[in-house]
Amino acid sequence: MNKLTLIFSAVLALVSTHTLAAGDVALGQAKAATCIGCHGVNGNSMIPNFPKLAGQSEAYLLKQLREFKTSDRTDAMMAGMVAPLTDADMENISAYYAAQKVTPGTTKPGANIALGEKIYRGGKKDTGVTACIACHGPQGKGIPAAGFPVLSSQHAAYTAKQLKLFRQDSINAQTGASAPSRTNDYEGMMINFTKSLTNEEIDAVSEYIAGLH
Repeated sequence: MNKLTLIFSAVLALVSTHTLAAGDVALGQAKAATCIGCHGVNGNSMIPNFPKLAGQSEAYLLKQLREFKTSDRTDAMMAGMVAPLTDADMENISAYYAAQKVTPGTTKPGANIALGEKIYRGGKKDTGVTACIACHGPQGKGIPAAGFPVLSSQHAAYTAKQLKLFRQDSINAQTGASAPSRTNDYEGMMINFTKSLTNEEIDAVSEYIAGLH
């Protein structure tokens, strides 16, 4: 069974078991007031290192908030922000941001878009890297019912940072290092995807994703 078949099988399993959130948008808007400084008005961050949250799937946002709270995903700033939130608060915040419209992303002049598109749409056959399109779709809209996030229009700097954090898990395993990494992906899919990508390739695919909309 090839990798694409395995991914599609995983998608079907996730779609059948994934529980969608059902928060209150109005309550979420009030609770999200403290998020504006980093994530911007209506979840459209103006700071490249902080992600746009607008238009992201509700269930994915809720998963991330819960995992910041349990430390399954680590970030000192987010840990402090989620500490006082109840599960209902997190459901409502997720519903609010999911209901917002994301602003179009921009691509840095001179970015290697051709390389980014090649990896996004075709992967890297020589190292067994599966195409991003398999889980995130041709326009980067993800598969919300399966928990695969929206990528389109996201800040390239943020996307690149996350890909490098996923890659760092493999580097840590190979070298015995303990540098910060990210491991809260489903079945290690993102860790496997990033382990053979260079910085140039990560930056290129991140810039390509920013322009998808």
